[in-house]
Amino acid sequence: MYKYFPHTTDDIQQMLGVIGVQSLDDLYAEIPEELKLKRDLDIPSEKSEVEVRKIIGDLAAQNKPLLCFAGGGVYDHYTPSVVPFLASRSEFSTSYTPYQAEISQGTLQYIFEYQTMMADLTGMDLSNASMYDGTTATAEAMMMCVAQAKKRNKVLISTTSNPQVLRVVETYAHYHEVELVKVPTKDGVMDKDIARELIEKNDVAGLIVSQPNYYGIVEDFTGLADLCHAHKALFAINTMASALGVLRSPGEWGADIACGDAQSLGIPMNYGGPYIGYLCTKNELVRKMPGRLVGATTDADGRRAFVLTMQAREQHIRREKATSNICTAQGFMCLFVASYLSLMGEKGLREVNEQSYAGAHYLHDALLKTGKFEDAFGPQTFLNEFTVRVKGDAKALRKTLAERGFLFGVETEGMPDCLTIAVTEMRSKQEIDSLISNL
Repeated sequence: MYKYFPHTTDDIQQMLGVIGVQSLDDLYAEIPEELKLKRDLDIPSEKSEVEVRKIIGDLAAQNKPLLCFAGGGVYDHYTPSVVPFLASRSEFSTSYTPYQAEISQGTLQYIFEYQTMMADLTGMDLSNASMYDGTTATAEAMMMCVAQAKKRNKVLISTTSNPQVLRVVETYAHYHEVELVKVPTKDGVMDKDIARELIEKNDVAGLIVSQPNYYGIVEDFTGLADLCHAHKALFAINTMASALGVLRSPGEWGADIACGDAQSLGIPMNYGGPYIGYLCTKNELVRKMPGRLVGATTDADGRRAFVLTMQAREQHIRREKATSNICTAQGFMCLFVASYLSLMGEKGLREVNEQSYAGAHYLHDALLKTGKFEDAFGPQTFLNEFTVRVKGDAKALRKTLAERGFLFGVETEGMPDCLTIAVTEMRSKQEIDSLISNL
C-alpha cells in the first residue's frame, strides 16, 4: 500500500464488505473500459528541492513585470513588510475554525480586531468575520434586504456597479427568486430620478449603490437613505475599502449595510486572489447578517478573552433558518487587513489616498493634454480611478503599452473605446511621466 494512506489492506476489505463489493475495481465497474486509463500517468519523476525551485524559478522568469495602472476592483497598494511577518506568527496560527475558544484565542483576537476596525471605517455598528470577496458580500447584502423586508423580494442595484459584482448578484437573485432591477446610468452616475420613481412604488426591499462607482466617479447619495427609509427599504453601499480613509462613510450617508472588497487594505495582487469581502451593518440587522461574530469578554480569572458570540449558520441551526451558506471567513486575509489598518492608522490611510489622488489627477490631466484622450462622461469627481475615451484603438494601445512595460488600465465593459485607469501610492511621478512619453 501507499505509505501516506492510513488504511491497511484489512481496513479496506472491511469497508468494501460493508458496501457489498469484493474489490476496489468493482467500484468502477459501470465505467466503460474505453474510458479507463491503461497506462501510468504521464508525470515527471521525483526531483530534489533544488531542482524543483529551479523549475518554478524558470517558469516565473517567463512573466513580464508591468507597471500597474489598472484597477477595476483590484489595486496595487503597498503592503508594509511587517504585515506578512505578523501573519506568520504562531500566536495567530491557531485552529482552522474557532469553535473551541480556549485553543483559538489568536484567531478569535484578530477577527475581533478586524471587526472593530471595519465597523469604525464604514461608520456602522458591527462587522461580520469577513466574506469570500466583495462580489459575494454584495450579494449577501441583497439577501439581507429581502430577509428584512419579509414580504418584498424586489431589490434595486445601480448599473454603475462593477460588472463582476452585477453578475454575481444576478446569479444569487436568480436562484433565490429575488427580483433584481437595474437602475440605469446617466452621465456616468446612477439615474437618481428613476431610482426615486422605483422606490416610491413601495414594493422595493433595498437599493444597492457603489462608491466610487465602476467608472471611478464619486457619486452624490444625498437624500437616498431618507428616501429608502421613508418607503421601508434598506440602503446598501458597496465601497472600495481603502477609499473610506477619505470619503464619506456609508454610515455617514445613512446606509443600513456597507459591503465591498477589502483587498485594497494591504492584500497584494495575486493573480485573482485570495481577497476578502467585508460586510458591516446596523445593530438592528445583526440577526439578518450572514457569517459569525466574535466578541470580547473576561475569563474566570478576569483576563481579557475572545469568544464566538453569534453564528447563525447551517452547521448550528436548521438549514432553512440559516442566514447564508457562506460560512468560511477569510481568516488569513482578516489578519492581513487588521495588521495593515493597525499599522497605517487614520493618518496613514489618509496619506495613501492623498498620494493616489494626486497621482491619478496628474495622469488624468496629462492624458487629456496629449489630445489623444477625452473624459468619457465629461468632468467628474474622482479619487484614484477615472475613465477616458481613447481617440483611436483602445485595445491596440493597451497592447502596445504592455510591450513597453505598462499595464495601462482595464477595458471599460460596454464601452469598447474607453479605458478605466487607476493610480495608487505605488506609482511615482517618474513612472507616470514615463507612461506619457511612451504613448
